[in-house]
Amino acid sequence: MDRQDKGPSGAFPFVRHHGAVSGVTGSAHEWVVSDSASVLIDCGLFQGRDTGPGGASAGELAIDFDIYRLQALVLTHVHIDHVGRVPWLLAAGFQGPIYCSLPSAKLLPIVLEDAFRLGISRQPDQVERFLAVLEQRLVPLPYDHWHAIECADGSEVEICLQRAGHILGSAYVACRYCGDHVTVFSGDLGASHAPILPPPTSPEGADVLVIESTYGDRRHEGRAARRQRLEVMLVRALADKGTLLIPAFSIGRTQELLYELEEIIHENRQRAMHPFLDWDELPIVLDSPLASRFTRVYRELSPYWEDEARERLADGRRPLAFDQLLTVDGHEAHMRMVHHLAESARPAVVIAASGMCAGGRIVNYLRAMLGDQRHNVLFVGYQAAGTPGREIQRVGRGGRVRLEGEDVAIRAGVDTISGYSAHADQQDLLDFVSGMGRWPGVIRIVHGDESAKRALAEKMASLYQRRGLAVDLLTPGA
Repeated sequence: MDRQDKGPSGAFPFVRHHGAVSGVTGSAHEWVVSDSASVLIDCGLFQGRDTGPGGASAGELAIDFDIYRLQALVLTHVHIDHVGRVPWLLAAGFQGPIYCSLPSAKLLPIVLEDAFRLGISRQPDQVERFLAVLEQRLVPLPYDHWHAIECADGSEVEICLQRAGHILGSAYVACRYCGDHVTVFSGDLGASHAPILPPPTSPEGADVLVIESTYGDRRHEGRAARRQRLEVMLVRALADKGTLLIPAFSIGRTQELLYELEEIIHENRQRAMHPFLDWDELPIVLDSPLASRFTRVYRELSPYWEDEARERLADGRRPLAFDQLLTVDGHEAHMRMVHHLAESARPAVVIAASGMCAGGRIVNYLRAMLGDQRHNVLFVGYQAAGTPGREIQRVGRGGRVRLEGEDVAIRAGVDTISGYSAHADQQDLLDFVSGMGRWPGVIRIVHGDESAKRALAEKMASLYQRRGLAVDLLTPGA
């Protein structure tokens, strides 16, 4: 084992990283407590050029690490880069329970049914068998509750899920060994000012912290400034009677956008955006069956929302089901919408997956509209290296991008609002550590580009120096 896998003394417990090491996708971290017992935290898909230490990639999904020790799988949340390889883990022979939060247990079958159909089989009987096995293995846990995991060798292991504020059901995981040593896995932490969900609070303390660094080298805009920028973007983008395309992940980002768009429309009701368009008439098109299903579950689980969002419901508003929201389900309806918006002068906002433009319905819109300067593309989330989204963002208007084998000229406008990321920014990540009563002596910075991991490591080191504390900082893969 190399040093990055062990604690300072080389003794148990230690962490072995199987994904999200040299990039931001494929999260999989093994908490090893003995020669014959370990717990896997997440098992996600790789996207773009990201690869795992054992060779797994977006094109090679087989489990590339030994699973003989695994006693349990714990899922921090249901984004595909954290859960997408679960079907392959089961196929490799994993027999243990799958722990997650109560909301995640409602969302996970939707996510993995889609992943199974796309990556393994569309045969209904096979899909049903997989979902039956998944349902049998799922063990939903409440937040803030220590749960003992049975290990074959008798190792004393407990886990506790705590709200991460990233998407509905997201959690960071505290893992306790022998009633004493605590390792915390952050999963993906939410931004402090994100709508709908309450922000994460720091754990009491930890010996080891494995923390994400997606935005470890930057700060997000504040929510008020971000919302104002979105409104300005809407007005500008629709001035030419075109379509504003927003690539977004089906869960989390989509619901936040709908929430903020409803707020903008509500505050501008009975006003004109342009001489040809009133705010009350602006169609918001959600063209993603998966996102529509997730949005329904979000509405069903409103007790998990933060206070402001629940107050809007009490006031009779419908932040995720407002009048101007149009949903598109079937493929034929989707293609009719693409053709209609590409050929007409009907202003509209379209939210569609995938968030990194690596597939899904957004690609049809991009192929039809990128070549027309009336239209605009707005990125509201991280674009991984090697994805079409990153390339469109990088080259902008006047450049070209490859979409499903077709070389497409970009004449549409291209903009980014980074503050809509569901990820914590650099200050949020630092606050997560400084808010602990007992700071970790070991920190592993993962789930980020090399520059983001290095920048966060420097800030973390400075934070410790100011307190006169020592920390063992590692950035695996950097």
